[in-house]
Formats: sequence, structure tokens, C-alpha cells
Amino acid sequence: MPLNRQPNIAEPDAFYEELIDAQRDLSDEQADRFLAKLVLMLANHVGDRAVLSEAIALARANTLATAA
Repeated sequence: MPLNRQPNIAEPDAFYEELIDAQRDLSDEQADRFLAKLVLMLANHVGDRAVLSEAIALARANTLATAA
């Protein structure tokens, strides 16, 4: 199963708001820890190592491309 890169979140604006609200009043360290835990929970849910590896590679490439 390839990584789904098409919009696939119901009510994306509400999801984004919930994600931001979940980090409200957290320190930078707590917010980083929260995001790491969320990534690991969702990665466990996905479970497919090929999909996870593709997502890691794409996220890294995008991060490096936008960091310049």
C-alpha cells in the first residue's frame, strides 16, 4: 500500500484547530514531546513499514528543501 498523499482528513480545519489547541499552554519541550508521542501512536496505527519509510523520507526531504 503506497503512502496516501491526497487530502484524507474529514473536517481538516477542525482537526488543525484541535491539534493546535492540544499544544496550547505547553512549553516548547512539552509540545515537542506531545508531537513525538502523537507520531509514534499514528505510526503504530499505520503499521506498514514501507508506508512509514516513505513518509519519513518525504518529510525529511521537504524539511531540508524548505530550510534553505
